[in-house]
Amino acid sequence: MKRTMILVALFGMVFLVAGCASSPTVSYGDPEQVETVTTEFGSTDLQMIAEKMVNSLLANPVLSSGQRPVLYVHQVKNKTDEHLDTKSVTDKIRVTLLKSGRVRFTAVNEVNDEMIKQLEYQTSSGYVDPKTSSAIGRQVGADYFMFGEITSIRKSAGRVKDVYFKFTLNLVNIETGLIEWADEQEIRKQAKKPLIGG
Repeated sequence: MKRTMILVALFGMVFLVAGCASSPTVSYGDPEQVETVTTEFGSTDLQMIAEKMVNSLLANPVLSSGQRPVLYVHQVKNKTDEHLDTKSVTDKIRVTLLKSGRVRFTAVNEVNDEMIKQLEYQTSSGYVDPKTSSAIGRQVGADYFMFGEITSIRKSAGRVKDVYFKFTLNLVNIETGLIEWADEQEIRKQAKKPLIGG
């Protein structure tokens, strides 16, 4: 009986130690640090694209007139063979542009249904003081429409894998239909498998 209890205790300790040893070590990293874990589209690619696109757009006369135009953003189309969160790309661009103080964005694309419900609640439910309720028909229309796409080309030969990404963004004047600004950013990533163990 005593021997059985000792064996059970030993097995328990072995499992406890094994469980602790297999737990990953987690630490915080710098979100601005260059990330080159794989050739797939990553956080550094998103940051580089957003920064370059924003700088290019801010240099355009459309945004340097001091008028603070209203932009409507359509989610970027993913034409790569990867699953990409393209909303993260447009979100990063929108946040950076808003912080510049040179543009405004309409939220119609993201929360139109919620805005309509809130307006209906405020104006017709009878629960909201008419002095504080928002009026229907006062939303600001967008001056420009932003849209884009991301594409990729993958090649591999022997131990070398090469991936090329191209991100294109356009700004269209909604009233005239003219493209007022367009730019593209390119990223090339390459990986080489080791001779042994690859």
